[in-house]
Amino acid sequence: MLQFIKKMLGGGPKADIGELLANGAIILDVRSPGEYASGHIKGSLNIPLNALPMQMAKLKKDKAIITCCASGMRSGSAKSMLKANGFAEVHNGGSWFNLKKYER
Repeated sequence: MLQFIKKMLGGGPKADIGELLANGAIILDVRSPGEYASGHIKGSLNIPLNALPMQMAKLKKDKAIITCCASGMRSGSAKSMLKANGFAEVHNGGSWFNLKKYER
């Protein structure tokens, strides 16, 4: 059961976030607009998790995506949703604050 939860939330081998970003990956912040306005990573794209199904067309399926939120829960759900809809390379970056060190 624990392995299933880890897999769902993006646990397992960690991606090299710095390398992904250097190769053109985008950071997708799935928090609410209010949360995003209170602090976010420069250059990230904000699509709240509840709006993601209607706004997936804004994303390119052939581009690596790193999801983030406040804690890693919503970003894990976003990763699963994107993968189920044909996005090839999606990584759960967890908390947006932990990704701050990669800010360009």
